[in-house]
Amino acid sequence: MSDLPRKAVTRTAKLAALPLGFAGRATWGLGKRIVGESAELVGRELQQRTAEQLFKVLGELKGGAMKFGQALSVFESALPEEVAGPYRAALTKLQEAAPPMPTRTVHGVLKERLGDDWHELFLEFEDKPAAAASIGQVHRAVWHDGREVAVKVQYPGAGDALLSDLSQLSRFARLLGPLIPGMDIKPLIAELRDRVSEELDYGLEAQAQQAHAEEFAGDPDVMVPAVVHQCDQVLVTEWVEGIPLSEVISDGTQEQRDRAGQLLARFLFSGPARTGLLHADPHPGNFRLLPGSGDSTQKEQWRLGVLDFGTVDRLPGGLPAPIGDSLRMTLEGDARSVYELLCEEGFVKESIELDPDAVLDYLLPIIEPAQVDEFTFTRSWMRSQAARIADPRSPAYQLGKRLNLPPAYLLIHRVTLSTIGVLCQLGATVRLRDELEEWLPGFLPEEEHAAEA
Repeated sequence: MSDLPRKAVTRTAKLAALPLGFAGRATWGLGKRIVGESAELVGRELQQRTAEQLFKVLGELKGGAMKFGQALSVFESALPEEVAGPYRAALTKLQEAAPPMPTRTVHGVLKERLGDDWHELFLEFEDKPAAAASIGQVHRAVWHDGREVAVKVQYPGAGDALLSDLSQLSRFARLLGPLIPGMDIKPLIAELRDRVSEELDYGLEAQAQQAHAEEFAGDPDVMVPAVVHQCDQVLVTEWVEGIPLSEVISDGTQEQRDRAGQLLARFLFSGPARTGLLHADPHPGNFRLLPGSGDSTQKEQWRLGVLDFGTVDRLPGGLPAPIGDSLRMTLEGDARSVYELLCEEGFVKESIELDPDAVLDYLLPIIEPAQVDEFTFTRSWMRSQAARIADPRSPAYQLGKRLNLPPAYLLIHRVTLSTIGVLCQLGATVRLRDELEEWLPGFLPEEEHAAEA
C-alpha cells in the first residue's frame, strides 16, 4: 500500500471512530444518572469528554477535519467556562497548527509547478513551515527581488481529503450538536463542502486577495499583503509580521484586545462596501495585529493584518441593504415593518405566520451591541445568547426553529456569527454602532446618510 492511501485509511478510521466514542460516553452518562448524579452535571461532563476527543482527532488531521475544527473553534465562547476551559488550548492550536508535509513533498510540488529551477526564484527558502492550514502550508522565504514572502503550498490530494472528511463528519453531525448550543452543525458542514472547489483554486484566492490589497493599500487601519506570484497549487504573497490574534486572545493587553476587536468589526463591514467581497474565514489564525507607523504603545497605532482569502462571498453592491434596514427598524421598535421585511426576504416562509412583536423580542437581545455607543463582548454574553436560543423550553428557541435562513444570507450569517465569537474571545470593547453607521447600507435613514456624506 502506498503512503497516500495508507494515510487516507488512517484518517478515515480516526473519524469513523468518533461516533463510537460518542455512543460509549452516552451509555456512561446514562449509568451516572441511574446512580443519582444530576442530569446537568452529567451533561456537562459528557460534553467535555466529547469535545476533548473531537478536538484531539481534528488536531491530528488536515483537510476537512481541520477546516471544520477551525470553523467550530470561534464558537467556543458559547460554551460554559468549566467545559470550554480545559480544551481551549486545543481549539487555538487548530487555528494555526497541523502536522507538516515532508520537505521532499514540498520540493516536489514546487518543482512541478514552478519548474526544475524553482529555487532560483528565491534568495532564501525555509523548509520548515511557518504555519499549516487545512489545505496547504506556508513557508517563509525571500523572493528574488529581496521581498520577504509567504509561500503557500497546497497538499497533494487536498481536495479528496476535504471531501472525504466532510462526508464522514456529516454522517454524525447530529451527535456534534450539543457541543455548541444554538449552532446547527449540519448546514455548516454542507456549506464547507459546497466551497471546496473554490478554496482549492489559488487563482480565485489570488484575485480576491489582490483586490483587497489594492483597495486597502496605505490604509491606516487594515493591511492586506499583495500577491507576488500565483500558479496551480502555489501562492506567493508578501510576508506579514505581527502578533497572531490567537496570542492577543490568550495574552494580549486590554488595549490590544479593544483595538483588534474594533478593527475586526471595521473590516467585516467595510470590506464588502469597498471591494464587493466578504472575507468568509474569520478565525483568529487569519489575522495579525501589526504595529503602525507611529508609537505602537498607543492603541490607535495598531493595524489589522488580514490573511487567507480562499473563501469569499461575492457581494457586488456590498452587504445587502435589507440587513441594515431590518437592524434600524428593530432598534426603532417597528415590529410590523421588521416582520414584513423578513417575510419579503424569505426569513419567514409563506406557509408560516408569526407574531411580529414576538419576532422583535427574539431579535432585540441579539442586536444589543448595536443599541449602545460601545459594547463589551464577553463569553458570558455569548453564553447567555446561546442558552436563550438553544433551550427547547424557551420561546426564543420555539420561534427560532420556525424562521428560515435564505441561501443568499447563509455565508453572511456564518461570518457575522464567527466574528462575534472572536470578539467575545477577545473580550473587546467595540464601538460597533460607528461601523454600522459608516459601512452598512440601510442602517441610517437615507436623508441622514446623505447629510453625513
